[in-house]
Amino acid sequence: QVQLVESGGGLVQPGGSLRLSCAASGSIFRVFAMAWYRQAPGKQRELVATITRDVSTNYAESVKGRFTISRDNTQNTVHLQMNSLKPEETAVYYCYARIMPIRSLFERDYWGQGTQVTVSS
Repeated sequence: QVQLVESGGGLVQPGGSLRLSCAASGSIFRVFAMAWYRQAPGKQRELVATITRDVSTNYAESVKGRFTISRDNTQNTVHLQMNSLKPEETAVYYCYARIMPIRSLFERDYWGQGTQVTVSS
């Protein structure tokens, strides 16, 4: 059994910062790519940032220069530092990981339950 658990969401004023964290736990052999997605009300889920196991990163154009994704392979965690937040970035933020469970021949996609980020004055 593998699960992803996010933390760190909340209410922040425009221009403020938040740090999201996600921990993968359970019967894990190896964690490959990890990422953060977000879904605003009435909109499709969109990719925010990705990070490979060798810490190569990629960002959505809208967050470049303001968000930073990082990971700790020893702890199977991924973080998203979000600075200069805007009201339109209010959304549920989801953690994603590509994981090979123990005693499995195949990698699988796993998702966290989501954490609410609200940017408002």
